[in-house]
Amino acid sequence: MSHYFETPTGAANLREFRATIFDRSFTFTSADGVFSGSRLDLGTSVLLRSVDPPIATPNCPNPRLLDLGCGVGPIAIGLATACPQAHVTAIDVNDRALELTRLNAARAGVEVEALRPEDVDPDARFDEIWSNPPIRIGKPALHDLLTTWLGRLAPAGRAYLVVGRNLGADSLQTWALQGGWSAERLASAKGFRVLVVSVPESC
Repeated sequence: MSHYFETPTGAANLREFRATIFDRSFTFTSADGVFSGSRLDLGTSVLLRSVDPPIATPNCPNPRLLDLGCGVGPIAIGLATACPQAHVTAIDVNDRALELTRLNAARAGVEVEALRPEDVDPDARFDEIWSNPPIRIGKPALHDLLTTWLGRLAPAGRAYLVVGRNLGADSLQTWALQGGWSAERLASAKGFRVLVVSVPESC
């Protein structure tokens, strides 16, 4: 499939868009062949408006955060700006998206580690995972993806996922529950559900 799920080979055709994330305004450089290449997509916007940004605490002074499927980096950059004490990792299988995430992070003046999934330290565990997951890769691939990364949550970690109601949000919640996770609907807006997924023991 020639889509943003892989690195494009055509011309980039760079362009910019502006977005407000956690009450801060950002300018992002985007391009052809990346997810939501002309604007902050509606699902990601709903996610970022529905969940409070992470904060450092005495028990977790340097939270580890993961942006799963980062695109040009709006989630990762928003998180790194809101919580500068955090270590933010952004992953994508699209190398053009990773290059743009690095560019946009540098412009925003924040540190984001942008990597392909296979380059993430296998021992790394994350306090929070944020994602507008790639539903259109199909259920088997999506479930494999989420099983892998939900398995990287820290013991009290949480994953915040935004999924279109008509693209299987409710069935994804059921899948997570059947897989032994705690999965709750946190918000619903503009045709999207925001789910919070965690290990059952977390509070």
